Amino acid sequence: MASPSCYEISNTPITAHSFNKDKLVVCQNSTEAIIYEHEQAAWKQEAVLTGHDKVITSIDFAPNTNRIVTCSQDRNAYVWTNEQGTWKPGLVLLRINRAATYVRWSPNEEKFAVANGARCIAVCYFDEDNDWWASKHIKKPIRSTVLSLDWHPNNVLLAAGSADMKARVFSSFIKGLDKKPAPTVWGDKLPFNTVCGEFSNGKGGWIHSVAFSPSGDALAFAGHDASINIAYASQDGNHTLLTIPNHTLPFRSLLWANESQIIAAGYDCAPILIENKNNGWNIAGSLDTGRKKVSQAASVLSRFKSMDSRGQADSSDSGLLTTHQNTINEVRFHTGTRENVTHFSTCGVDGRVVIWEFDPSQLVADMGALKV
Repeated sequence: MASPSCYEISNTPITAHSFNKDKLVVCQNSTEAIIYEHEQAAWKQEAVLTGHDKVITSIDFAPNTNRIVTCSQDRNAYVWTNEQGTWKPGLVLLRINRAATYVRWSPNEEKFAVANGARCIAVCYFDEDNDWWASKHIKKPIRSTVLSLDWHPNNVLLAAGSADMKARVFSSFIKGLDKKPAPTVWGDKLPFNTVCGEFSNGKGGWIHSVAFSPSGDALAFAGHDASINIAYASQDGNHTLLTIPNHTLPFRSLLWANESQIIAAGYDCAPILIENKNNGWNIAGSLDTGRKKVSQAASVLSRFKSMDSRGQADSSDSGLLTTHQNTINEVRFHTGTRENVTHFSTCGVDGRVVIWEFDPSQLVADMGALKV
């Protein structure tokens, strides 16, 4: 597998990012979002989106309509449109009284969903009569801050993970805007705010990330208890929940590479492959092939004894043996299709954005290497 393309975008944490062809938009734990354009193997700043009063928490770049949506701790969201080279914000009526935490465009880019701390999800659509983005709220049975969202391929179902330790699937069907979706394993009668599934692994831990499979028939979610869980839907309501044992630190973000492989990343600073092989889901290994294998305990002990006898410090241990040097905040699709991802991107607390080629044949299979 080719070495990942690593870009030092900022000297501050990058909390969220999104690509659209040769453009990249990032938020750097500030009130501004910055748009970069790729030129000659480097990223050149194109524009700065200003308008939020508090830290921007999430961003999403719509690839077809070329619109950017941002949300912030100031309880607002803006839809940014490029008009003759200038990015202008569009008003969004969220009607929330707590910070917005996460935002994603729907697959057809006619609406978007905003998670927030007001125990609801604002599903936003454009109101042509008033020239603004209006919203409808999904509320029950959410009992705490919503932390993550993902859209089903049918543009109606919406998955949410929240701090009440539950992952749920809702209907976001808006009459007059959405076409009646075809029946799925999640159900066929889908009025707005219908709960199509509610899941918990029973161990606790708020849900950092949720992700539908390419077909939409399965839902993966990652909790702060370091678990990876996969729910398979059934039309009779008897959904199947699988929990994958994990001995590393928690994952913050998930991405389905195809129907049988999931890319996860988080506090261990490297993307990990989880795959369904031989009729069972397991953690296959790290996709960060630049990672060195950790020495065995005996050799580590002898090295420290040698350092102690000479009174020397080992400068080689000043950095992590990973491409990212701190927590990975987000994994995003970059190139390929929803059914077959060929490249994905990550951003992290180290201020880096990394583009990875997805080649599962090249793995650091020794999971002991995940602990430096």
